[in-house]
Amino acid sequence: MKKIILILGTLLVIAAVVVSVRRSGDKAEARVETGRVIRKDLVAKVNCSGTIQPQRKVDVSANAMGTIVNLAVKEGQAVREGDLLLEIDPSEYRAAVQALEATLRSSQADLELAQANLDKAVQDRDRARKLFAEGLSSQENLDAAETSARIEQARLDAAANRIAQYRANLEKARHDLEKVTITAPMSGVITRLNVEEGENAIMGTLNNPGTVLLVISDLGTMEAWVDVDETEVVDLRAGQRAEVTIDAFPDSTFAGTVTEIDHSPLRVNTGGATEAVEFQVKITLDKAPANIRPGLTAKAEITVAERAGALAVPLGAVTVREWPLKDEDIRRYRGRRAHRQEKALADFGFAAHLEVADSLAHADRDLKRKETEGVFILHDGFVVFEPVTLGITGEDDFEVLSGVQEGQVVVAGPFRILRELKDGAMVTLQKKDGRGKGRGHKSR
Repeated sequence: MKKIILILGTLLVIAAVVVSVRRSGDKAEARVETGRVIRKDLVAKVNCSGTIQPQRKVDVSANAMGTIVNLAVKEGQAVREGDLLLEIDPSEYRAAVQALEATLRSSQADLELAQANLDKAVQDRDRARKLFAEGLSSQENLDAAETSARIEQARLDAAANRIAQYRANLEKARHDLEKVTITAPMSGVITRLNVEEGENAIMGTLNNPGTVLLVISDLGTMEAWVDVDETEVVDLRAGQRAEVTIDAFPDSTFAGTVTEIDHSPLRVNTGGATEAVEFQVKITLDKAPANIRPGLTAKAEITVAERAGALAVPLGAVTVREWPLKDEDIRRYRGRRAHRQEKALADFGFAAHLEVADSLAHADRDLKRKETEGVFILHDGFVVFEPVTLGITGEDDFEVLSGVQEGQVVVAGPFRILRELKDGAMVTLQKKDGRGKGRGHKSR
């Protein structure tokens, strides 16, 4: 009888344990989606947008002020270098040339008169010297003759200098007259025409640019000028390949190459006191359609890295947690700390040494933990956080350099669950062995 009671008691305990386990399974902390660590080819790309622009273009401005009396081109017209574009009213500039030509002729006559006067003064001086030598003239007459010769020589020199000045002014006036006729500085297409015949052309100054009359563009070589965020521009290099899509040609993709990366940032006001820092990148298209236009909206995908057969996890599986540092990291940190203390003691004395030691002591309290990237690996209904070292970022996956093995199952979402998930938590599967669709997020 006692044995029967003992057996029944044992069965009741086992039944209670089974019920307890089943109930505990029903009390899982979260329902999660999973993904699997696999090997696949990854391609890291930078996505950006901008506009299509010609590789070479010229803004044609006015170098002379006046009314446009002859407009010889229209927008969209092809021109060759040296072709007439437009003409500004030349009347004022032509009159200036004619006035200086007349002044120059008058000055040349004055020069001839000064030369004749000098010749006569030299003859009088020579005669006075001869008479003085023969005792037939006084010193006063000789001095007067020599002074007169010097005066006429000075007048001749002044007349010659005036002629040189007038000639220079005439050359400038002729140059100004030439500037009213504007010709094409390069071959290309008139992609913008800002003036009409009869309008006034205005010259620019040092701080005020003049009127851009028209723009000539070489449409043979086109570029996509795109803006890249500061966090991604560091991955770009000249020569990287890119795929460009243009909104005006939705069914086509154009290959290109990164040819220029600006070193100066473009600061974009995002509202309030914040600014987004971007850098302009130029992608030269291998071949552009014949009817392309400058200013068309474009998007680009620049390939920055490729990995064949990389170990990969879904983007949504990677999260961040405070995690203990490795022993070697702690030893390295404490070695640097000891060096700083020794340097403070040597350079600034004992007081500085104590100040550094105090600040490092405060930092040492949080030494053993830091924010670490990792994934939650699924083991028999429980999750274990495992730190990982990441490589490149593909379209849907991260490359993992260390921390996981091929075939392991990892938690891939949902994001709101992964954000709060704890190491060692019990979970149930919402979606078995899915690879995670779309782009994931690192939860913090």
